[in-house]
Amino acid sequence: MGKKLKVTVLVDEGEILKNDPEFREASTAHKTEYHVVEALRSLEHDVSILPAIEDIAGLINGLKEQAPDVVFNLTEHLAGDRHQDKNIVALLELLGISYTGSGPGGLMLCRDKALCKQLLSRHKIHVPDFASFPFERPVKISKKLHYPLVVKPALEDGSEGISNLSIVADENALRERIRFVHEKWQQSAIAEEYIQGKELYVSIIGNHRLTVFPVRQCHFDPTKENGPEMATYRVKWNEQYRQKWGIRFDFGELDEETFKKVARTCKRAYRALQLRDYGRVDLRLTSDNKVVILEVNPNPDIAYGEEFAESAEKAGVGYEKLIERILNMTRKREL
Repeated sequence: MGKKLKVTVLVDEGEILKNDPEFREASTAHKTEYHVVEALRSLEHDVSILPAIEDIAGLINGLKEQAPDVVFNLTEHLAGDRHQDKNIVALLELLGISYTGSGPGGLMLCRDKALCKQLLSRHKIHVPDFASFPFERPVKISKKLHYPLVVKPALEDGSEGISNLSIVADENALRERIRFVHEKWQQSAIAEEYIQGKELYVSIIGNHRLTVFPVRQCHFDPTKENGPEMATYRVKWNEQYRQKWGIRFDFGELDEETFKKVARTCKRAYRALQLRDYGRVDLRLTSDNKVVILEVNPNPDIAYGEEFAESAEKAGVGYEKLIERILNMTRKREL
C-alpha cells in the first residue's frame, strides 16, 4: 500500500445520480465511476467526487475546496460537447493540479479522426484510406475512393453514430450517409475504407516504458448471414443484440510473432499521438497479417469487466492494482 492520497474523481456532470452522488451503490448508469471510486476507497485513499460543470468558475472553486493531491480524470465531454474534453485537462494544468491520463495534446490528436489518421500515416503506420467531409460545406466526392466505405461522425467515440447502415457500397449511399451524419451529429463526417480482418483491441499502460496487455478481440459469428461486420454502437453496448448475432468479446488468438508485431505498431501509435498513463488501440488484422489502425482511445473505458480491465487481469494485474498503478504513474510523472 502506497501513501494515502487525497483523490478527486472528476466525472461528467450527467453521471452524478441524485440518489447516489457519492457512488456508493453499483449501477449500470455509472459503471466506470462506481468501480474506480470503489477501488480507490478500498485502497484507503481519501476520495471525493466532483462533476465537470459548464460553470468554469464553479468548477475551479470546487477543485480549490477539495484541494486534491491528484485528480482521477473520467471526463469525456463538457456540457455534452466531446470536443471540450481537452480543455478540461488544460484547466487542470493551468491550476497546477496533477491528473491521470492523457494531456490536451493527446486528447486533441485522437478526438479528430481525420487528424489522427493523417498523423499516423506520417509515421508510416497503416490506417484505412479515408476522406473527410466538413460540416456545412458542399460535399465533394473523389472518384478515387474505394468501396465499401464506413461513414462515421468525425468527433465521437464509443462507436456513437456507427450502425450497419454506416457501410456504404456506392456514391449515392455515401452521399446519403454523409447527409445523415451532418444532420444528426452537427459535425464533419469521415468515410474510411472498410478493412476485412480480425477486430482487435490493444490495451497499453505506461509512459517511459510501455506495457501491452493481452489482446482482446470482437468475434463475429461467420454462420450468421447479414449480421454485423464491425463493432457498431449496438454491438458494443447491447448484450441482447450480441446474443442474437452470436457476437462475443474475448481474447485474440495470436501467435507470438504476430502479437509482437501488433504490440510494436500500437506502441508507435501511442507515442505518436502523445498518449499518457494508459490508452487503447482498436485495429483490424488482415488475413496477410497487416496491422491497420482504426481508432486510438486516450481515455478508454476502465470499468471492471470491460476490455482494458479484462486485459490487465489476464496479465496478472487485478483491478485495484490497475487503478493504483495508474495513480502511481501520474504521481511519478509530476514529481
